[in-house]
Amino acid sequence: MSKHPRWSQEDEAYLAENWGTLAIATLAKNLGRTETGIVIRARRLNLGPFLDSGDYISLNQLITTVTGSKGTYNYKIKSWVQNRGFPIHYKRVGNCRRRIVYLKEFWEWAEKNRNFFDFSKMKPLALGAEPEWVREQRQKDFHSYALQYKKPWTSEEDSRLIMLVKQQRYGYAELSEILQRSTGAIQSRLNNLGVKDRPIKADNHGPRAAWTQKDLDALADGIRHGVSYAKIGQAIGKSEKAVRGKAFYQYLTEDADKIRAMLGGGTWGHGAPEPTVKQGLKLSRTVTSVRKDLSALIGLLQYRIHNLGYDPYWQRFLCAHWSGLHGCMAGCSDCDSCAEFLRISPQYCARCGKTFFERQKNHFCESCRMARKKQAQRKWKRKNCAPKKRERGK
Repeated sequence: MSKHPRWSQEDEAYLAENWGTLAIATLAKNLGRTETGIVIRARRLNLGPFLDSGDYISLNQLITTVTGSKGTYNYKIKSWVQNRGFPIHYKRVGNCRRRIVYLKEFWEWAEKNRNFFDFSKMKPLALGAEPEWVREQRQKDFHSYALQYKKPWTSEEDSRLIMLVKQQRYGYAELSEILQRSTGAIQSRLNNLGVKDRPIKADNHGPRAAWTQKDLDALADGIRHGVSYAKIGQAIGKSEKAVRGKAFYQYLTEDADKIRAMLGGGTWGHGAPEPTVKQGLKLSRTVTSVRKDLSALIGLLQYRIHNLGYDPYWQRFLCAHWSGLHGCMAGCSDCDSCAEFLRISPQYCARCGKTFFERQKNHFCESCRMARKKQAQRKWKRKNCAPKKRERGK
């Protein structure tokens, strides 16, 4: 008599219905059979591979379908999963754990990161039924990327780029249209070739260069609907570089997917983050604001000195009792009748030996103090950050 009972039609129907959905161990437990018996019966019923029978696919299959490449996907794990929160799951097949992706979760994630992909590389219906926005996005990506090469630069293209740049007749937008390369690719190639000449600068002055509310609305709508920066620039009559700069100026990032999440359904500028001190050093709006505040502070200090009545007396700059905020610390009313004048004594730097003049007592000059500060910062970085790098290397 057989050790295991025969397969009934109900058991086979249950196996066919749940093959690829429930784990093999679960199927074996529910049917009262071994895992090997489950796999053998599934082959006899032609149910196909286990990972091809559910509402999911393997991560490797997904990457090959979306990007069109069959290489390793170690970079994708970092770029997709770690940096952008790509949803992956694990399913055990025998003794192996496989990375899988549920298609419903993938489409929800892809809609939030539509500018990250080039959907023109993915064949229609390659993953089955697609959301409505995918077809529209595929057409946009085709028009955006079909006219721009993504292959390595050839020697003929390098020679043509250098020749066009040396003519000093074309800007980045014109070169991008002629060479069918993005402005970022052109700028990077010029740096790699060591070419000192640069394309002519666009006219960023006058009424034509100003951003109107209509331009900002077009920029917001374009980012909201997944249009590339190059196509947005063509629509509003500005270069791709100018559009990218405007996006970074407002949202502190050029990532259109991040801007779309912050922008939401509002107008341009909605949800923009406040810049940090480090970011503010690179933004013209914060630099202008700081300069304006400093100019106002200088005016207040000059007004304060004028009220103190010490403007005609240059001796105050040589006196150790003088304070730029409080005036004479010795209590004198004017420098002509002052009997407490004390010339600032010279000091000698203990590090470089240079003579310097400061009212406060210091062992080092200003440049040496800054150098010592930088040295301490580098020492702290070597002590606290080097072990982490070694751990990553392991």
